[in-house]
Amino acid sequence: MKTTLVIMAAGIGSRFGGGIKQLAAVGPNGEIIMDYSIHDAIEAGFDKIVFIIRHDIEQAFRQAIGDRIERICAGLGVELGYAFQELDALPAGVALPEGRTKPWGTGQAVLACKDQLDGPFAVINADDYYGKEAFVQLYNFLQNYDPTRPGELCMAGFVLKNTLSDNGAVTRGICRMDENACLTGVDETSGIEKTADGGAAVAGAPIDAESLVSMNMWGLTPGFVGMLEQGFVEFFGTIAGNEMKAEYLLPIFIDELLKAGKVTVKVLPTHDRWFGVTYQEDKPVVIESFARLIEAGVYRKDLFSDLKQ
Repeated sequence: MKTTLVIMAAGIGSRFGGGIKQLAAVGPNGEIIMDYSIHDAIEAGFDKIVFIIRHDIEQAFRQAIGDRIERICAGLGVELGYAFQELDALPAGVALPEGRTKPWGTGQAVLACKDQLDGPFAVINADDYYGKEAFVQLYNFLQNYDPTRPGELCMAGFVLKNTLSDNGAVTRGICRMDENACLTGVDETSGIEKTADGGAAVAGAPIDAESLVSMNMWGLTPGFVGMLEQGFVEFFGTIAGNEMKAEYLLPIFIDELLKAGKVTVKVLPTHDRWFGVTYQEDKPVVIESFARLIEAGVYRKDLFSDLKQ
């Protein structure tokens, strides 16, 4: 049974400066953010990688990372697969609404790789750097997977102050938890800015910079996929009048399951700094961040050279 890392890259295509931002080189040898996530996942113990992409970006994706990672994975005994998110991949009996041009969100994206999931798996965004600790935490949690308890899920909880941008306000999902560090809800909070002292504020009012936030890094089970599939069917009964814009989003569906008492989500705290290219001005900061991590010995310049089969 494999422990799989699913990388949601179907949303790639947001552009600045003439290129696809998620495929921008940030490492000394042209590495992109995804390279570091894949390295950290393999180092933690994940032995299968699945990329979720779209057919129209397949060539650019393979050139930027896919073909290279396929060679690296082959040398490390790690399986690699592709899944394609399709606009018309809909439940039986559901017709594609006329005029709809975009896929149906992250919930549908995960369903695109359902046939490749034979064990517990983690889901991450393609363009986020999560750090080593989070992958270790998720992997260790997933090793306790029990098919008789398919609703036991987890997520990485990042310290809010470690996820802020120097270049503008961000939206973060601030976690509410019970005494067992299990998620009870997520408060989507927009307009969060970094303060001069490294804290956080919304419209000038301080908020707890030590709060844990969700960055859409989930640990899930094969049984959850069945729930997700059924939820997709039910989703189409709720979108009348909004067929052009409605999205089936993974965190919203998980929140619905939480409220219905069908799953538990253990929040695994991580203290690594998250970063990504939210704004064009973030790219040089990300490049410098990786340079510092290499200088500190967190990574080698030859990124995957420390991994062995």
